[in-house]
Amino acid sequence: MATLSALGAAAAQPVPANRLPSAASDTPPAAAGPAADAAPRDQRARLNAQILQASLEVSLKAGDDATALLYRSAIDRINELLAPEFGPGALQAASAQDHSPAATAGRIVALSTAFFDRYAAQHAGEDPEAVVRNFMKLIRSGFEQGYGEARDILSGLGVMDEGSAIAEGVQQTYALVQQGYDDFLASRLAALNGGTAAGEAPDAARSAP
Repeated sequence: MATLSALGAAAAQPVPANRLPSAASDTPPAAAGPAADAAPRDQRARLNAQILQASLEVSLKAGDDATALLYRSAIDRINELLAPEFGPGALQAASAQDHSPAATAGRIVALSTAFFDRYAAQHAGEDPEAVVRNFMKLIRSGFEQGYGEARDILSGLGVMDEGSAIAEGVQQTYALVQQGYDDFLASRLAALNGGTAAGEAPDAARSAP
């Protein structure tokens, strides 16, 4: 089954003109000029989009790429929030074949929390606990934006019906990422407090929206 990136590359290829619907033979030729040139381009763009949509729908209904889409979308949004301080593409998303909820969540948590030391170095001199909490707030926000975008795409394709395998996989991934973030926050706060995080309640004991 083709991956999302492969489908995107395929859709980017122009569709040969001889495969496009031809005009009726008695239709006068369009006048030459920018408008006339734009019409075939618009037709090709629409057709390419339809091909991509259909191919993606088949792939997602087979359960192949839903969590891969969530992973890519989450990393992109976290990168956007880190960009003002660290430049574009701060997190380098790794490709992987295992798109199970546990594996996908593990990669999202590991990749985003691994950036904490660089973030803390940029905020040296500030209250250490505030630095940890602000970092977690930042990457959670990026993840949740990416999750929302991925969910909207999947819902638009009609594959997020309640009880479906894809919906359950995406929701499980969301919960595992939030649990991973809770664990990371608790461990950092415990280190700051000499090994204990007394009174610290999890930030995200929640289910997917």
